[in-house]
Amino acid sequence: MITLLMAAGDTAKNVIDSANQVVTSTIPAQPELHFIDLLFKGGWVMVPLALLAFLGLVIFIERYLTIRKSSKDESNLMFQIKQNIHDGRLDNAIALCKNTKSPLGRMLEKGLKRIGRPIKDIEGAIENTGKLEVSKLEKNIGILGIIAGIAPMLGFVGTIIGVITIFHDVSIKGAIEIGTISGGLYTKMITSATGLIIGIVAYVLYHILNMMVEKIILKMETDAIEFIDLLEEPGK
Repeated sequence: MITLLMAAGDTAKNVIDSANQVVTSTIPAQPELHFIDLLFKGGWVMVPLALLAFLGLVIFIERYLTIRKSSKDESNLMFQIKQNIHDGRLDNAIALCKNTKSPLGRMLEKGLKRIGRPIKDIEGAIENTGKLEVSKLEKNIGILGIIAGIAPMLGFVGTIIGVITIFHDVSIKGAIEIGTISGGLYTKMITSATGLIIGIVAYVLYHILNMMVEKIILKMETDAIEFIDLLEEPGK
């Protein structure tokens, strides 16, 4: 009796396993959705978004390297200029600023070349040169700010296109089904997310560069004041 029950149990188990295999084989394998494929579902709006992302990245890298190079510590430069001015070696101080090839060096060089004129003239020359140097550092940074504003708007355009696609497909098929509205939903969500991400990243990078420039401006202003104070010392 026990043997018969065990045999029946094994038979039932085999039947269940066979049924599970049949069910498993009849269920189609779900295709994997890769990240690139997901981006392509966003439609043509992804093309200008990709261009904006590439442009923003190129501008950030170029400006970051330029500003980083200009923000190197030049405390030794001011010390050497002071020593040359105290020793009466004006030509050496000018040559030192010229060889530095930095915004601060060019600004102080302009002031050194005007030594002998009224202090107001020297201050004006230094200030004007400083403004030119700052404008060079800020070149193209504003484009990052524009990208930060445009990218989310393009994403919103993709959202509108997705909604239009959904209504168009529903009107043709006459039924609201997942398969009918999925294409428009992909366009709507992917473009919106991509536009927001690009906008947020561009906004952060824009402010990072601005903070770097402001740090250089503060350093230039401090050294310019120190330079003018040096010229106003008795005997200069």
